[in-house]
Amino acid sequence: MFRRSALSLSVGLFLAVYTAAQAQERQHFWSGDWYLKVGATGFIGPKYDGSSDRLFQAAPLISLGRAGSTVRFSSRNDNPAFAFVDKGAFRAGVVGKLIFERDDDTSSDLKGLDPVRFGGELGGFAEVYPTDWLRIRAELRQGIRSHHGLVADVAADGFVDVSDNVRVSAGPRLSAATSDYFDAYYGVNASESAKSGYSQYNPSGGLSSVGAGAAITWQATEKLETAAFAEYKRLMGPAADSSLVKEGGSRNQFLVGLSATYRFDFTLD
Repeated sequence: MFRRSALSLSVGLFLAVYTAAQAQERQHFWSGDWYLKVGATGFIGPKYDGSSDRLFQAAPLISLGRAGSTVRFSSRNDNPAFAFVDKGAFRAGVVGKLIFERDDDTSSDLKGLDPVRFGGELGGFAEVYPTDWLRIRAELRQGIRSHHGLVADVAADGFVDVSDNVRVSAGPRLSAATSDYFDAYYGVNASESAKSGYSQYNPSGGLSSVGAGAAITWQATEKLETAAFAEYKRLMGPAADSSLVKEGGSRNQFLVGLSATYRFDFTLD
């Protein structure tokens, strides 16, 4: 079942930043070898953050980047990023995220609550590889239109290649946000309380969730990649204290799914 608000569009734009010397070697900034990955993911997960009901959801996967990128590891949780610094063991730059509308079409549990509007988040990211088998990544994003808060995500992933074409990865996750974010997703004002039946709730900022994720990635061919993944998070702080979660949802959020992408290589003059 496809739902507009359940889509988590994973549109990745991994663009290598060129130096002045490199620019002289290329006719245009886009000149060179590129790749385009297209695919889809399907998973069973909560209808919305905090929901106790689950739903099959699907989303397209699109990733564009310059060939020869030094990215060693990527996760389904990574948001689209533009690396200004790419030193192999350290990358940093800008990051963005699309947010789709959440309203009572998403779930009847949300009837009477103000919708979360279509919008996005924009900010920065940094990732470091302390060892050859561990990546730590952090993102800090400012909400645009959907909410006006700051959101911080931190993840650590250990990964190991168990064969030439199979990789196993897993690690902890942590999210935090300011009060404006929690107000959009978990707040219940007097008017909403009267219409929805949920108790009034005015959240502060703080820790949003802690959890863990794991994935098995299979490089079926040189260009076809498939994966099976599972994620668990437990809502914390202002999210867990919301009447939306306490009275109509669950702190425990779990999803499991599959994905597949195919890579197209091309050159631009």
